Amino acid sequence: MARGPGGIVSAGNLARVGFENSELAAERLTALGPPAWPVVSILGQTADPDLALDVLTRLHEAAPDAGTLLEVLEEDEGTAMRLLSVIGMSQALGDHLVRHPEHWHELRDPTLGSTRPAAYAVRADLIAAVDGLPYAEALNALRVEYRRVLLRLSSRDLAHHVGVDDIAAELSDLAAGTLDAALAIACAKVGPEAGQCRLAVIAMGKCGGHELNYVSDVDVIFVAEPAEGVEEAAALRVATQLASMLIQVCGDQTAEGTIWPVDANLRPEGKNGPLVRTLASHRGYYERWAKTWEFQALLKARPVAGDLELGRAYVETIAPMVWQASERDGFVEDVQAMRRRVLDHIPANEAGRQLKLGSGGLRDVEFAVQLMQLVHGRTDSSVRSPTTLSALSELKNGGYVGREDGQSLHDAYAFLRTFEHRIQLYQLRRTHVVPEDETSLRRLGRSLGHLKNPVSELEKDWRHHRREARRLHEKLFYRPLLAAVARIPGDEARLTTDAAIERMAALGYLDPEAAIRHLEALTSGVTRTAAIQRTLLPVLLEWFADAPDPDAGLFGFRRISDALGSTPWYLTLLRDEGETAQRLAQVLATSRYATDLLEREPEGVKILADEELRPLGRDTIQTEMLANASRRGDAEEAIRSIRGIRRRELLRISAADLCVPFGVAEVGYALTDLTDATLEAALAVAIESVEKQRGTRLATKIGIIAMGRYGGYEMGYGSDADVMFVHDPEPDSDHELAGKMAIAVVNELRRLLALPATDPPLEVDADLRPEGKNGPLIRTLDSFAAYYAKWSAVWEAQALLRAEPVAGDRELLGRFTDLINPLRFPESGLSERDLVEIRRIKARVDDERMPRGADPATHFKLGRGGLADVEWTIQLLQLQHAGRIAELRTPKTFDALDAAVAHELVEPADAEALKAAWTLASRARNAAVLVRGKASDQLPNDPRERAAVAKVLGYGPGETTAMVNDYQRTTRRAYGVVDRLFWGG
Repeated sequence: MARGPGGIVSAGNLARVGFENSELAAERLTALGPPAWPVVSILGQTADPDLALDVLTRLHEAAPDAGTLLEVLEEDEGTAMRLLSVIGMSQALGDHLVRHPEHWHELRDPTLGSTRPAAYAVRADLIAAVDGLPYAEALNALRVEYRRVLLRLSSRDLAHHVGVDDIAAELSDLAAGTLDAALAIACAKVGPEAGQCRLAVIAMGKCGGHELNYVSDVDVIFVAEPAEGVEEAAALRVATQLASMLIQVCGDQTAEGTIWPVDANLRPEGKNGPLVRTLASHRGYYERWAKTWEFQALLKARPVAGDLELGRAYVETIAPMVWQASERDGFVEDVQAMRRRVLDHIPANEAGRQLKLGSGGLRDVEFAVQLMQLVHGRTDSSVRSPTTLSALSELKNGGYVGREDGQSLHDAYAFLRTFEHRIQLYQLRRTHVVPEDETSLRRLGRSLGHLKNPVSELEKDWRHHRREARRLHEKLFYRPLLAAVARIPGDEARLTTDAAIERMAALGYLDPEAAIRHLEALTSGVTRTAAIQRTLLPVLLEWFADAPDPDAGLFGFRRISDALGSTPWYLTLLRDEGETAQRLAQVLATSRYATDLLEREPEGVKILADEELRPLGRDTIQTEMLANASRRGDAEEAIRSIRGIRRRELLRISAADLCVPFGVAEVGYALTDLTDATLEAALAVAIESVEKQRGTRLATKIGIIAMGRYGGYEMGYGSDADVMFVHDPEPDSDHELAGKMAIAVVNELRRLLALPATDPPLEVDADLRPEGKNGPLIRTLDSFAAYYAKWSAVWEAQALLRAEPVAGDRELLGRFTDLINPLRFPESGLSERDLVEIRRIKARVDDERMPRGADPATHFKLGRGGLADVEWTIQLLQLQHAGRIAELRTPKTFDALDAAVAHELVEPADAEALKAAWTLASRARNAAVLVRGKASDQLPNDPRERAAVAKVLGYGPGETTAMVNDYQRTTRRAYGVVDRLFWGG
């Protein structure tokens, strides 16, 4: 073997071996001398050869037996590999060796203590290390002993390639022994009083599951009982003191650093609950108050320190409750809420590099496995292992997970855990975020065996396993369902039908047997369609389960698939465009309104593929409607084409509202544009139809004026088209004939739009015309002028505030607007008499029009602080001041309110209260229609419908009460403003 700078230690050779700073490495190897040169090849196999050589140099300087160290490394390849692997991966353990150089001898034993019963041997060593020492010395001694054992363990991991599950189990045993040693230190500190109680330490989370990381919080629960003859209160006081001191012993920073934090926040009531409870107190809490997520956490409960007999009694007491958790009310909602909390806690800048919480991360695997355990462990005790990989194996053997899927998920989880371990080993810090710098990635890649292209190969492996973890997370809970009902050939592991029904019920399906029938209908057979359905449904079923009404989602999907299943583009679109499939699932499992539209227009699924999913403008819609109508043979065919386009656009608007989503103002504008286009096109058809029937040209101009929320550009899904009709005969025409033909046109328009059809009807309501239902359906402009001059009441002036020309002859509509402006915007404002009359009418409306049994606190339109209260208040201000303030002359509620604020008629805070109430009531009203599929002015009473409304409004699972409280608080605040501004209170 060549010696010196020109040989094995030359910079060129060292660079090829893997050193980054090869010149410095050559200097260090030359300084160490020939005994160190044979280990160059081993250094080249470490994660970071430069780091390993740096630590070796410092260890050589610190070790009193430096010569022996180099001789052993030269002669004993096994020891060299163990030592250099550790110091080439972990700077923290390298620093420990430099502080305690005698510990390098620990790595000379090729068995590294693995022939001893690890859990008990480690516990005994840790306790012996602190026995009899003063408190401060014991803390340091515990840390030194902990790292001595950790040094041996990590060398087995890195040099002997022990499986990640075994390493995690040994780390858990080390943690258990550390807790016992910490408790011994605490007992010594407390003194004889420590004997007044029995204290058990229950490990939770990864420690409880025998799958601890190198650096992690150790989650625990403390349970205590009095010693014989001791009062419970006194015993609990001592137990609390011991538990608090144990936490300090492990977490305090000393000259030898810290070990890890002990986290007791999984105890009953969390941070707000007592640190220590008796067994009976624990039982009482879990029987009465515990949430589903607490039982999920208890899957991994394991006694690890202190009084193990008491700890076992605790686990035996709690275990039956754990396996009954899936039967609890709200099980699905609690599980969904927990999943969202996990995702919500990922910082935005870490989401793409989170190994634990991110998409395709460790939590995806753990969550899926634990959820299946909760569902099937109730009746199958073989799947109750607290260790993720063991539980996954049990689920696979039991047929709850397919064999190939189980193996793929095992491989993905093992890689992610190993990757996480390597990240943490470097500094012995608790982190789950993949670093971004090249040096760290190179070290991590080499530690996982990628010596040639460590960074690119690491990224490739990570992407693969992350993708597999996410795919299987979505699939494995559902694939066996399909195997159970579809008779998929070649699938060795399948659920029984009863187990499939049980799983569907756990997912939140109220009629799991019907759901299974739908799955069978969709997936049975060997056709290409059935094959694609079996690919799609695992993901769709999860999306349905996350939505308010999974049953409706699956049933709707079956009906649409029945209608389109043989259409080439349908399933291909869903398979290849994931966002389209997710939107479809969200629509079907949330909104009866949109589902009904889809069932009437199945090809509307294509709309969901539009990336922006934005409503079309009036001009675009109107042009298409008029063009389609012009190609039809008669009026009814023409109107069906117009209504078909309207149906399609209603689907686009509602789907966008559910999936994008956008604000209530955008919904109002979109629905108004659609109604404008529909009326314009329908008017053209009606005129042509009447002209054909009468055999003469229509000799009068016709205009349509929108009223109410339609006139204010504030339509909702359940809104009628409130309108007035006006006409103006041509000067030389037969006015009587023109009038009759105008009436015929209006009646024909209303008839055509009311024809039975598969689209939602457009109710054209003309009851706000002069004289209401008793007045003529359409008047001439002169007749309107005469009526308003002689008979107009203040309520009509108020109604005209929202009059807006929308269809027909533009010149006529302009003259109509000029006619009504003086009436609705009186120069002199509102007389005292008219003010009294408006308030009298409002009081009557409040008393008489509220439906029997309706709740005034949650009625969108007529409830306290609801839509009518806000709108009447703003309209009163318009009647009083629009004559002198031009900005108030608008049919739009918020534009008028902003003008009132600008002219100091309303305080900004009051305006915000009114806006908040109006917006929330309008959004909730739209959401109720979307959910129920029919007009609604009240929050639904049905719990599932109410939860769905909450979901549409952006609330999470289980937050229905919060939605109601927010609604009532918001409208109550607005009602106080209405009381002052409208009623003068």
